[in-house]
Amino acid sequence: MSLSLRPTTVRKLLCAAAIGLAWTASTWAQPASTGTEKWPARAVHMIVPFPAGSSPDLIARILTEKLAQALGQPAIVENRPGAGGNLGTGLVAKAAPDGYTIGLSIPGPLAVNTVLYRKMEYDPFKDLAPVTLVAASPNVLVVDPKLNVGSVKEFVALAKSQPGKLNYGSVGNGSASHLTMELFKEAAGLDIVHVPYPGSPQVNTAILDGQIAGGFVVPATAMPLVHAGRLRALAVTTSVRSIVLPDYPTLAEAGYPEVVSTAWVAVVAPAKTPGPIVERLSRELVAIIRSDDVREKMIRIYFQPIGTAPAGLSNLMRSEVERWGKVIKKTGATAD
Repeated sequence: MSLSLRPTTVRKLLCAAAIGLAWTASTWAQPASTGTEKWPARAVHMIVPFPAGSSPDLIARILTEKLAQALGQPAIVENRPGAGGNLGTGLVAKAAPDGYTIGLSIPGPLAVNTVLYRKMEYDPFKDLAPVTLVAASPNVLVVDPKLNVGSVKEFVALAKSQPGKLNYGSVGNGSASHLTMELFKEAAGLDIVHVPYPGSPQVNTAILDGQIAGGFVVPATAMPLVHAGRLRALAVTTSVRSIVLPDYPTLAEAGYPEVVSTAWVAVVAPAKTPGPIVERLSRELVAIIRSDDVREKMIRIYFQPIGTAPAGLSNLMRSEVERWGKVIKKTGATAD
């Protein structure tokens, strides 16, 4: 799940959001239409390409509760995990562009997988319409406490003493958890094996079961286990200490300043969804994201709320392809 979203990028996106949200009052007052009916006339479905309990799922459920109230129609979460998020995101891309199917996804399926995979069933830049960048979170390096390592330095030393023997988990090919570890492996000179899982809960379970040594995951699912002593958190991947995890060092502090990544989630719709519907969805979602109670809920699960106009998300998607394309080429990361 930005893969790279630095503080300056967040500020730029927030500025873009302020500009992009300057729709006229008359546009807002006009109900969106899909031909013969006023939109929305029935339930809106939000496809999440990861399992229940994953961080995208948690955020989707926070959003849809409020979105239903704003639209006056049910907003229903559908979990469609598989293929590192490509399956569910592809379903959004292929859905009817009528405003009744939208999706919440992450950088891999929305951008990076176009470089990582030789062939995809959809093109996120042609088949999806950006709606809004929802929120961002640091990735945190967690390991099995039974490894008896208490720092990044100790983890690196352990991995180097057992080349090719340790496994790490990710939430899928092209995800932040995958490419961040590949970047870390290259920076630290490690030989550890990638094992993809459907979502972060499954990665955490694999660590607990001793199937893998650790991995980069979002704190929403990992930190409760860290606080319970079942996982051990070693570092975060932000360039400076995270505002949501200020007590944990960065990888830069451990000697790896190039290993910077941030997990983000965004809402998209099928391409050719009528502009007034996309604008209405973006406006409603940004208002929801910036409301006090939703901000508190997101921060509680270690996500920084953002909320942008569609153009802000579009710019981020393209910048992620450029940045992580270079990482993929440098590290040799593959979707296999």
